[in-house]
Amino acid sequence: MPALCSFASPSMFGMNFAMRKLASPASSVPAHTGCSTNCPREMRLPHASLLIVGVLSAFQISHSSTDDDFSKVRAVNLGGWLVVEGWIKPSLFDGIPNRDMLDGTQVQLKSVGLQKYVSAGSGGGGSVTVNQDVASSWETFKLWRISTSIFQFRCFKGQFLTASDGDVISATADSPGDLETFYIERNNTMLHIKLLNGSYLQVTNDSLLTSNYPSQPGWDDVMATFELTIVANNLHGDYQLANGYGSEQAKAVLTEHRKSFVTGSDFYFLSQNGINAVRIPVGWWIAYDPDPPAPFIGGSLDALDRAFYWAQIYGLKGIIDLHAAPGSQNGIEHSASRDGSVDWPSEDNIEKTLDVIKFLAQRYANNPCLLGIELLNEPSAAAVPLDTLVSYYKTGYKIVRSYSDTAYVIFCQRIGNADPMELYQADLGPTNTVVDLHYYNLFDPYFEKLNATENIQFIYKNRMPQVQTLNHANGPLVFIGEWVNEWNVTDASQIQYQLFGKAQLEVYGEASFGWSYWTIKCNSVHWDYEWNIRNRYLIGGSPFDSPNYILLVAGCLMYLLFIVT
Repeated sequence: MPALCSFASPSMFGMNFAMRKLASPASSVPAHTGCSTNCPREMRLPHASLLIVGVLSAFQISHSSTDDDFSKVRAVNLGGWLVVEGWIKPSLFDGIPNRDMLDGTQVQLKSVGLQKYVSAGSGGGGSVTVNQDVASSWETFKLWRISTSIFQFRCFKGQFLTASDGDVISATADSPGDLETFYIERNNTMLHIKLLNGSYLQVTNDSLLTSNYPSQPGWDDVMATFELTIVANNLHGDYQLANGYGSEQAKAVLTEHRKSFVTGSDFYFLSQNGINAVRIPVGWWIAYDPDPPAPFIGGSLDALDRAFYWAQIYGLKGIIDLHAAPGSQNGIEHSASRDGSVDWPSEDNIEKTLDVIKFLAQRYANNPCLLGIELLNEPSAAAVPLDTLVSYYKTGYKIVRSYSDTAYVIFCQRIGNADPMELYQADLGPTNTVVDLHYYNLFDPYFEKLNATENIQFIYKNRMPQVQTLNHANGPLVFIGEWVNEWNVTDASQIQYQLFGKAQLEVYGEASFGWSYWTIKCNSVHWDYEWNIRNRYLIGGSPFDSPNYILLVAGCLMYLLFIVT
């Protein structure tokens, strides 16, 4: 295949200039090339100088990223930068009041007076009772946060608790408004709940939930007091951050984060450690910068422009990855889901997503550092039908092609129960297409029982055959767009981590397009690429590590030693 990238190190020109000066001494040298070891030492020195320059040139060529040398991508993801993932940098959320009650937090409410749970019958769509001894899905509600103390409660099937039926609370509202919005007064795990009109909720002796408590309750008024149980608080993305802080404070937090989390020095570090590209996750709201729809915060477009500027300075290429689509394509925080729902597969959201692809392609198509555009990250196999996804991918391909004939168009495999071969059979586009697979020895009970040796064997015995099969499939190139040097092995040694990383680099290096490590920086250090390199838990991925390079340098040094002694 043609070389994907053309990367030239700025220092290469200085090295070539120095080489020309050393190769052209002021005094003339006899025009012969076969000086033996019997030659006078002063006659051998120019040859030694030339050989030193040759070795240095080989070093420089290996270090620089030429078209011939960089036929595959060796990239790092800039995760957690322009699309927030709280686990990558938890401190982003430290200043949020009531941060255990963010959007999407799953809660249960137990009446102190009846000692029963509030329940939306059949999971929503009907009446609400307070009569369950044990809480399950019908008794679990997802919070929609309006402010620090104002919330809406979404039921299992998607309806909202509402006061639209007079004094009796039901679960019949399909979308929230004032009658579905509640003030919460909190005393640790104890709550009082009231409507916007000031009416407090209470339970009745016949197990109904009503909004007609006659006065402001005290904490000893048990029929109007509820015990809060937080079942899950797993979503810490852009939606949760922006709604948690409020617009003004969220803007201050994200502006500083986007300025400092990834900088030009990181691009320099990557360029010096065998990396030739970056995969940059972005959210759909980038197309509306500087004033995206609420609650999202503007400024990510300027940061993406800076990334391409740094890429040009340090000889890297950029892959723009649409990580978060309108409505969320997988219900995970990194797709900016509000409450874990997957609402992307709708006509309106898909059209909006295609507009984002058009915006990105139009803006960056002529940037010399653009390598490709990934149309959608990790769509859910359970929630995104294949025919819907294929139709979107085909249209997205045409949009990118209308602005660039050469940019790679990247299609991510669905996550969950999906075979990547389904995308090879879909005829997504004729030229410069790539299928992105994400390989983690995590997130599945199968990997929890594997020891270090078994994890490494899995890479060779299971991952390698799939990569080879897809390499030989007729269609897109193969890209391992996310992988990490982390596993479920406890107390693993540094050597074991090195062997695990080596196995992944060898196998994923066989992918016809290349690979991209997740991620550049992370609070969990084994996910942190820079930490892994600096602390030598991950060794490899650089052209310096290739056997041919090592043999070349070793051979040159041996010959140099031979002729100067």
